[in-house]
Amino acid sequence: MQEWFWLALTGVALLASLVGFVLWYSRRGLLPPPPPDKAIPQGPTTLDRFAAALQRTRDALGGSLRAVFGREQADEEAYEGLEEALLRADVGTRATTALLTELRGRVPVTAPASALRTELRALVRERLLRHPTALATVEKGPLVILVVGVNGSGKTTTIGKLAARYRKEGRTVMLGAGDTFRAGAIEQLKVWGERTESPVVAHQEGADPAAVLHDTLQSAIAKGVDVVICDTAGRLQAQKALMDELAKVRRVVGKVLPGAPHETLLVLDGTMGQNAFSQARVFKEVAGVTGVALTKLDGTAKGGVVIGISEEFGLAVKLVGVGEKVDDLRTFDPEAFAAALFPDVD
Repeated sequence: MQEWFWLALTGVALLASLVGFVLWYSRRGLLPPPPPDKAIPQGPTTLDRFAAALQRTRDALGGSLRAVFGREQADEEAYEGLEEALLRADVGTRATTALLTELRGRVPVTAPASALRTELRALVRERLLRHPTALATVEKGPLVILVVGVNGSGKTTTIGKLAARYRKEGRTVMLGAGDTFRAGAIEQLKVWGERTESPVVAHQEGADPAAVLHDTLQSAIAKGVDVVICDTAGRLQAQKALMDELAKVRRVVGKVLPGAPHETLLVLDGTMGQNAFSQARVFKEVAGVTGVALTKLDGTAKGGVVIGISEEFGLAVKLVGVGEKVDDLRTFDPEAFAAALFPDVD
């Protein structure tokens, strides 16, 4: 029995010595480092998301831009080709003219046409950075966001995704069902309310939108809600009625909470191209729009409309939809947008 005891004790002593020896050597750096852990896959960067979303626009521009940037000099033919390509991407006449005018001042005729790409990307980035893309904030809640846009633009879905975003940040959200005109709009908003655990204030279909949003704000203030997102109707075919209704909504919201709405977002369908310009013109006039949420950017070859809207109306594109998932409503990044639209490699 004593013999087994001493054998076990000797074994423990040897093991302890071995462990001590390994630790001593590892501290001196004499042992090779352990193999690195398997790399944790990273999610797509903002540039990756914009690059993917702008693939169709880039494809539409691809052949034209390759022909332009591949020329030996930035001559008149290069500018003509560039003008055609930008207009095809729905950048718009005003923005295209302004960009080409500035390019002529930056890129001499003797320079290779490839220099146009670098300068064009820089110009687009600079122009888009003129308008802050961050959503409004308030020191003391609730933050009130009024969402406007024509039916079918993705307005209600944008509201739902925006609610999900604020909820993910830990804020409480309340939704106001101010689109009482369109059949099913109230129910659709309630579905998003359930998904995001955000209460929805709604009246019956056909009710006065201003009354709905009045009750929404009263409830939000009483309950200490952080963010209130208000839906509205979008009936461009009845422009006078729309103007009167939105004016009344803004007036009522401002009476309940001075300074509100703090943000008025215009939701535009990115696939509409030039039609988006006419919508922006009307809603900026009647609703005091402060920024744009551009949906379906991933499904259009007309991504240049971002540049045109900013140039034509002095409006910042603040949010963009780059996919179908809830987290695919992204803060607009001018630098990533410009880099993705005019990459160094075709």
